[in-house]
Amino acid sequence: MLDLLLLIVFCVLGVLLGVVTGLLPGLHVNNVALVMLSISGTIVALCSPLFAYGISEQFILLLIAGFMTSVSISHSFHDTIPTTFIGAPEEDTALSVLPAHSLLLKGEGYKAVVLAALGSIGAILVCCAFLYPLRFIIGPPLSLYTTIRECMIWVLLAIILLMITTEKTRIMDLGDKGTLPSILGMIFAAFVFLLSGFFGIVIFDMHITSPVGLPAPVLFPALAGLFGVPTLLNSLFTRPVIPEQKVEPLTQNSIEKKASMISIFTGSVTGIFVSLIPGLTTATGTVLAMTVRPKASQEQTIVALSSVNTAATFSVTVMLFVILRARSGVTLALQELIPIEPWDSFLIPVGLTYLVMFLMLSGVLSYFLTLYLGKLFAKKFHTIPYQKLVMCTLFFVCTLVLLFTGFLGLIVLFVATSTGFLPICWGVRRSHCMGVLLIPIILYFF
Repeated sequence: MLDLLLLIVFCVLGVLLGVVTGLLPGLHVNNVALVMLSISGTIVALCSPLFAYGISEQFILLLIAGFMTSVSISHSFHDTIPTTFIGAPEEDTALSVLPAHSLLLKGEGYKAVVLAALGSIGAILVCCAFLYPLRFIIGPPLSLYTTIRECMIWVLLAIILLMITTEKTRIMDLGDKGTLPSILGMIFAAFVFLLSGFFGIVIFDMHITSPVGLPAPVLFPALAGLFGVPTLLNSLFTRPVIPEQKVEPLTQNSIEKKASMISIFTGSVTGIFVSLIPGLTTATGTVLAMTVRPKASQEQTIVALSSVNTAATFSVTVMLFVILRARSGVTLALQELIPIEPWDSFLIPVGLTYLVMFLMLSGVLSYFLTLYLGKLFAKKFHTIPYQKLVMCTLFFVCTLVLLFTGFLGLIVLFVATSTGFLPICWGVRRSHCMGVLLIPIILYFF
C-alpha cells in the first residue's frame, strides 16, 4: 500500500513540476532531468527513513525515474499554453506562424488549448493500445528497428527530402498557387536546413560550462534561439493586438470528431516513429503527419501537433526497453538511474510497468489541469500587459541560458536566434532548423 501511495505522490509532484516547465518558456524538461539525476543521491538519502517500512533504494530510484517521466508528459500537455498565448505576431503575418496563434488573434486561444489537450490525451490512449503491438513489431520477432537501423541514413535523407520538397513560401504576396512559391520555398528551406546544420557541427565541438555548476547542455541555448526567442522577438517588434478570448464551453459541433480521431491516430503513429529515429523532433513529425493529410484545417494541425508531441514523449520511454536506445534527455537520465531490462518476452519488465503507470496517471491529471489552466489563462490574458510579459519571458530565457551555459551559451543563443529568424522572414516551416541535429547525425552515420 505504501509503495502505491509513494507512486501517486511522486507522480503528482512530477505533474506539478511539468506545469512549471510547460508554462515557463525556456525551462526544458531535459534540463530538469539532468538536475534531478545530479541530486538523486540526495533524494535517496532523504527517503532513507522509508527503508524501515520495506521500501528499497532501488524502488526510490524507480520513483525518481517515474517522476521524470511524469514531468515530461505534463510538459507535453502544458507547453501548449505559452505556445498559444505568448509570441503571437500581428495579424498581417499570421500565415507565417503557428496555427494556435491564428486562433488566438481571432479570440479563440482557449479553443486551441482544448484541441491540443484533446490531441495529447488521445495520443496517450493510442500508445497504451499499441503497447504490445509495438513490442512485437519493433522488437522480435518482426524486428522492424533492426531493419531501419541498417538503412538509417537513407531514412533520414528521405525525411529531409520530403520536408524540403513539400515546402512553399507563405509570404512575399506570392499566394499559395503556382510554381514560384514552391521553388522559392524549397530554396529557402534548403538554405535554412544547411545553415542550421553547419551551426550544429560548430557548437557540438564547443566546451560549455555553467558558472554555477549546473549541467551545461549546448543544445539548450541552440534550440531556444532557433525556435523560441525569434517568435518572442517577432511578437515584441510587431506589437500584436490580442482580442478578448472566448472561454465558453466548446460545443460538439465546434470540434470535428471524425477529423480529430484521424489527426490523433496519424499524429500518434508519427510520434512513435519519431521516437525510433535519432535527430527527429515533434516539429518534423508534425510535418510528416500533415503530409498524410495535406488539406487539414488549422484546428486539426493543432490536434496532430500535440498528438505527435505526447506520443513521442510516451514512446521514447517504451523504446528504451524495446530497442535499448535513449532518444531524449529524460531517457538518458533513466539509463543512469535504473537498470534497463530488455523487453524480449511477453511479460513487461517490472521497471517499464511502473513507468507506464506513471505515464498514464500523469496523462490523465495533465489533461484536466491543462483545460483548467487554459481557461484561467484565457479569461485573464487580455488584461495582462502583453509586451511586458514577452520582455519578461525573454529576460527569463536569457537568464536561464546564462546560468546553465555561461557567456559562451549567450553567444550560441544570439547566433541561433539570427538563424531562427530566417524561417519567419521567408515564411517557411521552422522545422527546417532541425538541421542543427540532423546534419551532424548524418555525418556520424557516414
